[in-house]
Amino acid sequence: MTLYFEDFPVGFVHETEAREISREAILSFAGEWDPQPFHLDEAAAEQTIYGGLIASGWHTLVTAFRLWYDSGLWAEASMGSPGLENIRWIRPVRPGDCLRVRAEVTASKASDSRPDRGRMTVKSEVFNQKDELVAEYSGIHLMRRRPAD
Repeated sequence: MTLYFEDFPVGFVHETEAREISREAILSFAGEWDPQPFHLDEAAAEQTIYGGLIASGWHTLVTAFRLWYDSGLWAEASMGSPGLENIRWIRPVRPGDCLRVRAEVTASKASDSRPDRGRMTVKSEVFNQKDELVAEYSGIHLMRRRPAD
């Protein structure tokens, strides 16, 4: 079912399914995009303030985005995003952690100049399997409005 801009009022909340972050996924992502030792080398990571291997914060964010996207709620009406705000990494994500997202629409405005779209801000809170907040950010989404019949 396709949902449109009008279907996401301020206060709309959706919680995603969970996804496990494997050691292999952490190493693969870090090797490509964030090759800091605490993301790539378990022995080196043990000597850091993290005390072991952790996922890149960017890996955590793209996983959260994918979980929200895979919900299927807004994928067909999405027109992209002009950016993110208020990104915070709160706790390290470790191999075997299972992440889920609680997404809440915090702002919504129909476009005055382009009647086919609106803009919504969604605060995403990322939790691990212990219900600990590990990251949060607000994404701005451009969304198609419901077509006229």
